[in-house]
Amino acid sequence: MATLKSVMSELKKLGNERTRAAFIRHGCPEDRLFGVSVADMKAVAKKIKGEQQLACDLYETGNLDAMYLAGLVADGSQMTKKQLDSWIKLAGSLPMISEYTVPWLAVENTNARSLALKWMKARNENTAACGWCSYAGIITTTPDEDLDLDEIKELLNRIVETIDASKNRVRYTMNGFVIAVGCYVKPLLKDAKRVAKQLGVVSVDMEGTACKVPLATDYIKKVEDKDRVGKKRKSIRC
Repeated sequence: MATLKSVMSELKKLGNERTRAAFIRHGCPEDRLFGVSVADMKAVAKKIKGEQQLACDLYETGNLDAMYLAGLVADGSQMTKKQLDSWIKLAGSLPMISEYTVPWLAVENTNARSLALKWMKARNENTAACGWCSYAGIITTTPDEDLDLDEIKELLNRIVETIDASKNRVRYTMNGFVIAVGCYVKPLLKDAKRVAKQLGVVSVDMEGTACKVPLATDYIKKVEDKDRVGKKRKSIRC
């Protein structure tokens, strides 16, 4: 049976300098990662899938690779609000964790919407970004008839009013939220397109990386042209 020690040892062996350098360029602290590729982490995840406590122990190490792996292994539906709150706090300034790992699990939880709305209002940049990613995940996986369409409209309007004054990663995830609405919520396609046009090019400092901010109007149009608007996903894990 896998243990925290054995999994951490495996991650250390799988680390490579190329991946490590890429993570560092994206703002990850040098002393908190081995540099394991996502493909290798997924292979490890298959071997320990369902081991909830091990996933929690991995996350609490504070090691980026272990935290990302924890998100691949854990079941968000088994977590409490308190646990999810602690996970976003531990994520610190790691967008790879706050904008991916934590939202993956939050979306699976029955408290997803209330947590997302609370996190959006946080002063902390990464927590607020997590909130927008989490709500985007909700609308990506939830049938339109089970969504609060009026609330989503209000959030779209809030983005128009506040995006310019919002912090860097929050602007990025707000833009992603507009894209998610346009691609996955068919009744609000026109609203999302209107907001996307108002936003235009969203200015985000990508901190010297090759990553780019998607243009919401173009992204939504591509999905619309493929007649894929409203096609929900089973999961937002990637």
